[in-house]
Amino acid sequence: MEELSSRQVTIQDPFWSPRLETNAGRAIFHQWEQLEVSGCIDNFRILAGEKDGFREGWFFADSDAYKWLDAAARIYVLRPDSKLAACMDAFLALFLKAQSDDGYLFTYNQIHFPGMRWVNLQIEHELYCHGHLIEACISHHAATGRMDSLTLACRAADLLVRDFIGKGPEYTPGHEEVEIALLRLYQVTGRSPYLDLASQFLEQRGRIPHFSLSIIRQNASVAKRGKFVRAQRRAYLLTHPEHLSFHLPARNAARSSLPVTLRWYASAFSGKYFQQHAPIRALSEPVGHAVRFGYLETASALLQRLCPDASLLPLLEQTWENMVARRMYVTGGLGSLPVLEGFGNDYELDPEYAYAETCAALGGMFWNWEIALATGKARYSDLFEWQLYNAASVGMGVDGKTYLYNNPLACRGGVTRQAWFDIPCCPSNLSRTWADLGRYIYSVDSENLWIHQYIGSRVKLKSLDSLEVLLDSGLPYTGSATIRLAPQHQAGFTLHLRLPSWSTATRITVNGEPVAIPITSPESEPAAGGFDPRPARFLPIRRTWSASDRIEISFDLAVTLRCASPRVKGHLGKVALTRGPLVYCLESVDNPGVDLFTCRLDTTSLRVDPSPGLLGGIQVLRATTVDGFPLTFIPYSLWANRGPSQMTVWVRT
Repeated sequence: MEELSSRQVTIQDPFWSPRLETNAGRAIFHQWEQLEVSGCIDNFRILAGEKDGFREGWFFADSDAYKWLDAAARIYVLRPDSKLAACMDAFLALFLKAQSDDGYLFTYNQIHFPGMRWVNLQIEHELYCHGHLIEACISHHAATGRMDSLTLACRAADLLVRDFIGKGPEYTPGHEEVEIALLRLYQVTGRSPYLDLASQFLEQRGRIPHFSLSIIRQNASVAKRGKFVRAQRRAYLLTHPEHLSFHLPARNAARSSLPVTLRWYASAFSGKYFQQHAPIRALSEPVGHAVRFGYLETASALLQRLCPDASLLPLLEQTWENMVARRMYVTGGLGSLPVLEGFGNDYELDPEYAYAETCAALGGMFWNWEIALATGKARYSDLFEWQLYNAASVGMGVDGKTYLYNNPLACRGGVTRQAWFDIPCCPSNLSRTWADLGRYIYSVDSENLWIHQYIGSRVKLKSLDSLEVLLDSGLPYTGSATIRLAPQHQAGFTLHLRLPSWSTATRITVNGEPVAIPITSPESEPAAGGFDPRPARFLPIRRTWSASDRIEISFDLAVTLRCASPRVKGHLGKVALTRGPLVYCLESVDNPGVDLFTCRLDTTSLRVDPSPGLLGGIQVLRATTVDGFPLTFIPYSLWANRGPSQMTVWVRT
């Protein structure tokens, strides 16, 4: 199964096109401004000798700059803009000047600890930063055709090969990402050492002897180095009083407790937090930091796709199965514990404690896409869609300039959208994913075309007799989609249409003739969080297609009352409302005078109400409580766009 590039696909969609315009015209420039005022870009200028100053931000702050370039380049592919091009050119020139001759680029060490490298690999994220640098340069090369960006990426990757190939498990990264970058660089260049090193990093995980002692030593080193940097900073400020630091807002509050904090320590020292407790072939359940885990599974699935391995793929599928069945929220959110920012125990899905970081949802989407390509199963594309519309999209406000870091499913206060964060990993990660949305809609081989997502778009394929596909979609607010196929000549191939798990009565016609849809039996173990993508499947339609063929699809958009597993505490007598691929919630701004957490929904009163003037034009759900008070539900992804508020996804009945 071959994936397409976003350059091949033109999105024309009533729901997504305005959001992609906001991403390209507003969000990406806002992110650049925040990187400027926070000092992130100045760090590279200081290193390159272009500016005097003091380095600001976390030791891994470089990655935020790289993700911005990655997002900007992906946007530029489809929306060339002179202002954006100028920013990218300046950025790339700065990276080229700051990078050491041998390919090393990590401002924290180069500025504060010249000559020191690869000191605390589990914590300080040098390899993570180099991974995002490589990915950004790959995207820039793809967008512009410039070789200097690809050369920069290869120089960094060649350094990693020289310094790490053949090394032991203690030389694996604490935050997975570089593995994805090396595999993608291998896809671009065909250079096998990149593939070899990525495979080594993955296969060596979970094999560090006496990991707890190693992490204690590294934490002590990180603290000592941090103390040294703070002393340097104080000395610098004494002689440079004009240097005013930009104080970033902290991440949003997350409800926590002493036991949760103690569990973080236990997870870190055991290696589970870092996914260093067991080799990848012994992993069968999601554990530890949720973003890291998503990136680990993404890299493993991509490796399996590039080098098919009958022993690895079943493990990846089993791990995904356990996540869906026991450790995923109804929104598709991943990570139930604050502090740990990661997975809890089976069925531990408290809506208020939910961390469900935006980047964790994105990691889940990357993982779903890779395993969808590897297996051809619709369940993975289905969860990709659910996370796209809910757990990931909630991370960006409608203005493109405000964001959420963690995403609880119930909030009594303390969570608001911010222009930026002290760790701003999510905004540009979300922007680069949205910019690349076209690549996730279709896949193809010599005899098959798969429709993974029903997003209005146009694509012309080189294969299948130069087939042109025109897809029009009303999702998520209307349940209609139309596909027109236009091969140059009559062509025989199989069209695979995803039947979403959320539509229980999908109807399909080809040129007006109904298509029979087989009935399938449900899975045996229900999903803990209330959403289960496993019933999704591809419907194959094999025929000789001609330019006049038209497929019409009607999805069932009935409001669904979803229940969590009885094994999830605190959900008895509560439901979450969904319609199509959208999860809905109650927000206090729409429901004055109503206690969101004690009110009881009259389920017979639900109705859909178009609200063109609300939040850019949406459809809300109207209902009443059993006492007759009106209730308004909005899509979960849009909450917190109108100031501080309370919110809940789960409501009593």
